[in-house]
Amino acid sequence: MQAIHCWAVPRAFALLLGGVLLNGLMASSSDAAGPHHYTLIDLGTLGGPQSSTSEAQARVLNMRGTVVGGADTSTPNPSAANPCLFCNPDPFLSHAAEWRGGVVIDLGALPGANSSFAGGVTDSGVVVGWSSDNAHADPLLGVPQMHAVLWRSGAMLDLGTLGGGYESVALAANNESQVVGVSANLVPDPFGPLGTQNRVFLWQNGAMEDLGTLGGPDAGLLDLVGVVSINERGNVAACSYTNAVPNPVTGTPTLDPFVWQHGSMRDLGTLGGTSGCATALNNRGQVAGYSNLNGDLAFHAFVWDGQLVDLGTFGGERSLALGINDAGHVIGRADVMAICAACAPGNQEQLHHPFIWKDGVMTDLGLVAGDTAGTAYSINSKDQVVGRTLQCTHIAGDDSCDTAVVYHAFLWEHGSMIDLQSLIDPASDITVNNVTTINERGEIAGTALLPNGETHAYLLVPCGEDGVACGK
Repeated sequence: MQAIHCWAVPRAFALLLGGVLLNGLMASSSDAAGPHHYTLIDLGTLGGPQSSTSEAQARVLNMRGTVVGGADTSTPNPSAANPCLFCNPDPFLSHAAEWRGGVVIDLGALPGANSSFAGGVTDSGVVVGWSSDNAHADPLLGVPQMHAVLWRSGAMLDLGTLGGGYESVALAANNESQVVGVSANLVPDPFGPLGTQNRVFLWQNGAMEDLGTLGGPDAGLLDLVGVVSINERGNVAACSYTNAVPNPVTGTPTLDPFVWQHGSMRDLGTLGGTSGCATALNNRGQVAGYSNLNGDLAFHAFVWDGQLVDLGTFGGERSLALGINDAGHVIGRADVMAICAACAPGNQEQLHHPFIWKDGVMTDLGLVAGDTAGTAYSINSKDQVVGRTLQCTHIAGDDSCDTAVVYHAFLWEHGSMIDLQSLIDPASDITVNNVTTINERGEIAGTALLPNGETHAYLLVPCGEDGVACGK
């Protein structure tokens, strides 16, 4: 069985990357009204077997309850054996999909037999993502090209690439229709995963702008998490190489987090190491992320608000920030030092717990009962946190789960963590085991497992309060 890494480092973003979840707590909400309950809406497909939302950190659910992602059609995929950079070897063409008002909408793809995916949606209804282009091959990879795309008012727009490059992806947008992502260009680069440079772009008013670098060849290229963020002010956060000289421990040039604003890229520095990146940005301009410590053998979560603040850990070596709300409260995961009873005799492991950091204090959110590790993925202004915990039956020396893993999506609020599955009313045989985001209305979106083994995107809508009845 393939090893499943407990840290679940997202490396699907090969274009962005050098190549971007304890004491078990199982309690009801401390809210006087009792725990929330949710109606589960299976968002279905476009005629094929499966659908999904993006990975954690993506804003796939807006304030209007619109969810975006990708869904299989019933059309056979002619490129299943030779998929594009972000495409799965799916036997069916999969299209970007929008679920709005109980209706699933096929957002389409570039002309021809192409797949597409929607990775983000704004409150104004702008949707961003990518589409394959089977009519044009990437000569460097020998696969169909992939282009950043935008959907707005029912129309799709190909955003193109930088410098004639072959690959790009749109990752986020704001309500002003400013879009950010990463594109490869055609400048040879030994540190670029495709052999050419990667750059963060800002698309606005019909034009794609290269935001530049901090002095090195690439930006938006990182060694842990692939993400580029934009806020409503038009500020952009990610990371960039500062030079082209590999460091002896990391094997790559120095990588620093940055925030871009008013046409200028500001280097946020690191916590002493030679690698760090911004992973989240709020509307006040505060940045969260991670940075290696001196020696590059450990990394810690940070928050930046004019200066870097080390958020620490729960006694282990590593922590990672994955979200920040407009109050400056940060969520993510942090290592604890714990003996793994299921591991080989004498093998001490560092497991991680989800956290929330606010007012200078990192709080351990705990785990769903019986689980061994977990991560917080999204937070709203009410400090409702969603994420996922997991149960490893054996953990190897490289922090990977050697034996089958059981996942539980959770909601944390008012000091208590609850397995989301237990809050679904009426109970469902669809297993909510992955969660992406929570919005300001308390609605939750992610990907769930059906009894037949297929996956579908879902939406959880609060019910049983404010006159909203539970059930179908």
